[in-house]
Amino acid sequence: MKNIKKLIKYIGVIIILVLIIALFSPTWTPHIKGDNSISALEQVEINGSSHEIMIRGNDKDNPVIIFVHGGPGCPEIPYADKYQDLLETNFTVVNYDQRASGKSYHFLEDYSNLSSDLLVEDLLAMTDYISERLGKEKVILIGHSYGTYIAMQAAYKAPEKYEAYIGIGQMSDTTESEIDSLNYSINQAQNVGNTDDVLYLQGLTEKIKNGDTFTPRNYVMKYGGASRLIDNPDGDNIGILLSSEYNLLDVIRYNYGLSYSQKTLLKEVLKNPLPTIVTKLKLPCYFIMGKYDYMTSSNAAKKYFDMIEANKKEFITFEQSAHYPQFEEKEKFYEWMCDTFIK
Repeated sequence: MKNIKKLIKYIGVIIILVLIIALFSPTWTPHIKGDNSISALEQVEINGSSHEIMIRGNDKDNPVIIFVHGGPGCPEIPYADKYQDLLETNFTVVNYDQRASGKSYHFLEDYSNLSSDLLVEDLLAMTDYISERLGKEKVILIGHSYGTYIAMQAAYKAPEKYEAYIGIGQMSDTTESEIDSLNYSINQAQNVGNTDDVLYLQGLTEKIKNGDTFTPRNYVMKYGGASRLIDNPDGDNIGILLSSEYNLLDVIRYNYGLSYSQKTLLKEVLKNPLPTIVTKLKLPCYFIMGKYDYMTSSNAAKKYFDMIEANKKEFITFEQSAHYPQFEEKEKFYEWMCDTFIK
């Protein structure tokens, strides 16, 4: 009995030690070989708040991309290297965790002023920092999902900072997009005979049509409207923990930040959808949409695209993808980026 008690005690100590190591283990981004390469993961002060940034590329002289993640509150640093490895050969790619998201969530910081306007200000300040650090007059701005809500406003406010705006999983009229998501999920549930799902989703119809709520994302994901060629990477706590860029403390921060950001910011995109904010851009504008995207409806995005005034604009459909075309068809995305921006 004494030996069993000792064994239990030792096991408990080992578990505590493992948790401490997991909580505070060092984080890094894999090294890229080359005299002019860059592979940095660090905290920088941007617009009065400490932001985590990751900068990766084979040659710092290459064109620079600033990538604005979605969610709100879903940083892509933990899985970015899985889809941007090709991009890093011809571009320098900057990812950052937005204020109150992921490694940029700080438990003692006051986020009572968190808003989309503040995140736009952060992005503009981040752009100035990156442009100066990497010696670029302009950078390429890419927004993904909710990131398009932030990035498109930044492109509208300061077009002189950016070579082009690229919206992947572009947000548009939120209510119209959510109705598309709802109808898709209901149709897919009917096709496989999931009556309970059909009845539940049909019960949300009036709220969604009134712009009061979103189609539950777990149903959109369940029926293939989020990802098709990959597992959905956002919110994958095990995958995030297994990345070199995040430790257990960062995973905890990720989940706190996700909850806070979504509760605080999502109501803005229902109340003030992008077509009421931006209808004209003074720089090249590209929408890249997965054919099967029902997280941000491709059909609604096309209607928004058609109303935008821009000297140059292009709507590109990735035929095999849903909400992550840059990941699901990364070779095609890389080729398009090179064809468009590598002179």
